Amino acid sequence: MNRTIRRASVFCLLLVLALLGRATWVQAYQARALADDDHNRRKTIAQYAQPLGDIIVAGSPVTGSKGTRTGDLAYKRTYTQGELYAAVTGYSSQAYGATLLEGVYSHVLDGTDDRLKSPLDVATGKQAAPGGVLTTIDPDVQKAAYEALGDDKGAAVAIDPGTGRILGMVSTPSYDPSKISGTTDGDTWRKLLSDPDKPLVNRALRQPLAPGSTFKLVVASAALENGLYSSVDEHTDSPDPYTLPGTSTVLKNESASAPCENATLRTALQYSCNNVFAKVAADLGEDEVRAMAEKFGFNTEKTDVPVRASKSVYPSGMDKSSTALTGIGQFEVTATPMQMAMVSAALANGGELAAPHMVSEVTDSEGNALQKFADGDTKRVVSASTAEQLRSAMVTVVEQGTGTNARIDGAEVGGKTGTAQNGVGNSNTPYAWFTSYAKDESTGKEVAVAVVVEDSGSARSEVSGNGLAAPIAQKMMKAALTR
Repeated sequence: MNRTIRRASVFCLLLVLALLGRATWVQAYQARALADDDHNRRKTIAQYAQPLGDIIVAGSPVTGSKGTRTGDLAYKRTYTQGELYAAVTGYSSQAYGATLLEGVYSHVLDGTDDRLKSPLDVATGKQAAPGGVLTTIDPDVQKAAYEALGDDKGAAVAIDPGTGRILGMVSTPSYDPSKISGTTDGDTWRKLLSDPDKPLVNRALRQPLAPGSTFKLVVASAALENGLYSSVDEHTDSPDPYTLPGTSTVLKNESASAPCENATLRTALQYSCNNVFAKVAADLGEDEVRAMAEKFGFNTEKTDVPVRASKSVYPSGMDKSSTALTGIGQFEVTATPMQMAMVSAALANGGELAAPHMVSEVTDSEGNALQKFADGDTKRVVSASTAEQLRSAMVTVVEQGTGTNARIDGAEVGGKTGTAQNGVGNSNTPYAWFTSYAKDESTGKEVAVAVVVEDSGSARSEVSGNGLAAPIAQKMMKAALTR
């Protein structure tokens, strides 16, 4: 054999060995990655080869499946009262993926979770029967929130303070996930994406906004916990009007006739006195206010309920005037309704914050638990004394102050209103906030709620936490106490 043929033979042999090596690498080492790749059509076919497992509310499924009769995907997702529960379930779409609980538990719901498989399933590669997701949502609270928000753009959250169970979560405008669950829903999908009101966004969890005066509860907590004032009934050193430190900017109150000069924290919450809480924040300093905010959950990167909530922010690196503005929930302070519900829940629960969660159990197809979420996983935020004093002040807000629309006959109700600036120079419609708690001593039932109304179509002069958000909270709390 001459040299040329020998070299060609060796080269061909090397090519064959390279091909075999690559094939072995792909099949032995990359098989799992390729199988799990979202672009692998076989994965989607397997996902929708059988009816999906269900998301359960109060023992009844709010999801379902139906045969498609066309194409290679045998089943598609359906939803019962889809718009009502969209902020809980999210969507599972053959074309656009899955979000919220549908996304977090997609492998349980489609039967591909390894915990669902028997040894025989593993050996044969057979797809297991899908599992289910049991939520903590109360249908009466959910319905009350959805109907009360109506055509408003906003969100609402209700939490059981003692257990952390999320009883209701609504974001409006909503959408029907059934309309985008197939592969031929492109027009509906494009309309949802282009809608300026962003119905696909879960405002309750994922749209932090300036919380306005509801943040004054955090500042009051810091003032009491750090000994700046010994009680909610001690008079503060608060000139009215108050000039922001180092500036000539005068901070005024909503009502010029309100008794805000040197007011107690109780009176300052009752009339929502800006001068008091701006001065308190400036006197405490950025670090002390931030530390208290972080105890309530601000600046936490991973708040999973189990869907991940966006971070609520208390800023850093501020001068004293900016710190003063944070005292009234402005400057760069942002919060989700979930976060502000957590503030009220902690105060209602004696100063302890129970970890919020909206799933109680994940099960297999037979109802056996794969995962349970315990109630009452708590952490101390403020002392019991501070919590008791602030609850008392919040009751004053509802009984005699700016939150009278939240009253419920026969129940203890405390709350805090907020109207937050929106846009440069407050050029856009302000946000209306209300955060609150309610207790029925005769039954032991309790609930904490936060509501934000971004836009109700009302004139600017009619926008207030008491006028727009408190009535929504009242209906949710009433539903929770009578559930």
